[in-house]
Amino acid sequence: MGTIPDDVGRFIDASPVGVIATIRPDGSLRQSLTFHLREGDTILISTESKRGKAKDVIRTGRASYCVVGHERPYPCVTVEGRAEILTESIGAPTARIMARITGSDPGPPLTDEALAAADRVVLRIAVEHTYGASYLPAK
Repeated sequence: MGTIPDDVGRFIDASPVGVIATIRPDGSLRQSLTFHLREGDTILISTESKRGKAKDVIRTGRASYCVVGHERPYPCVTVEGRAEILTESIGAPTARIMARITGSDPGPPLTDEALAAADRVVLRIAVEHTYGASYLPAK
């Protein structure tokens, strides 16, 4: 498995959203804007199990994720790798992702049972490749 370089990790951590790409059953691409959390060499995304991206990951086991800065010169990076859907021990990362969405403190994590009742899962990308990094901010 590849690693995320330090400068890329800092950029991903500082950017709250990115675009996930998965493959639909007919072979065409599906993209959607999502909030994320990085833990080491993995990207975590909270979603509903019924969403197309979750179903695509269950079927293919792959995803890519592109993060773009929102100010000139629009830095960006793409990561890709094996992907899976997590349903256990997802309370803490889900709370941290929701905090990024709302801009508030994460608060206590929900239980896996409560998240299952709300149809929430975590899509995990284990990064194998990092490419297209351009205009990343200096330290």
